[in-house]
Amino acid sequence: MRIVAGVWRGRALLGPTWDGLRPTSDRLRETLFNVLAPRLAGARVIDLCAGTGAVGLEALSRGAAHVTFVDDDSRAVALIGANLRKCGVAEGYTIERRDARTAGAPASGVFDIVFLDPPYAQRSLDVWLEAAARSMASDGVVVLEHARRVAAPGQGSGLICTRRLPQGDSALAFYQRTVPEPRS
Repeated sequence: MRIVAGVWRGRALLGPTWDGLRPTSDRLRETLFNVLAPRLAGARVIDLCAGTGAVGLEALSRGAAHVTFVDDDSRAVALIGANLRKCGVAEGYTIERRDARTAGAPASGVFDIVFLDPPYAQRSLDVWLEAAARSMASDGVVVLEHARRVAAPGQGSGLICTRRLPQGDSALAFYQRTVPEPRS
């Protein structure tokens, strides 16, 4: 596992030492960030179910202004911290240990890009999409990584799927608001 592009391109990342954590592959992250490239410079990103932190680190490496990493597993939180240190990241991030499904929008606000990678064993992704929608800026995007064998919702929580990209056993579903929220 490595950073694919940006200022830390090629930097190796630490992986999990326990079962049950499936990091997003380098190839899938490359596909994801090729799609997100126009939105990334200066973006506020949240990586829900962050695991190793690879997606959020890739976003920082490619120019995101700030990444909030969220995971409810203390081992994952420690691994994210270790990978941030390994890349020499001193600022521009927050780590929150919490369950992404049940909490409201994080204390740090709303985000331009919401990346969500719930456990692949999940059969229903609706509750996860609802959680992601609470963290999304009105003109933002939610990206849901899921097992290809499990259909991602076409819409829900005021979001509509605008693009699907299958790759191997995984797939990415991109969501935007069905009706943009008015700006204050």
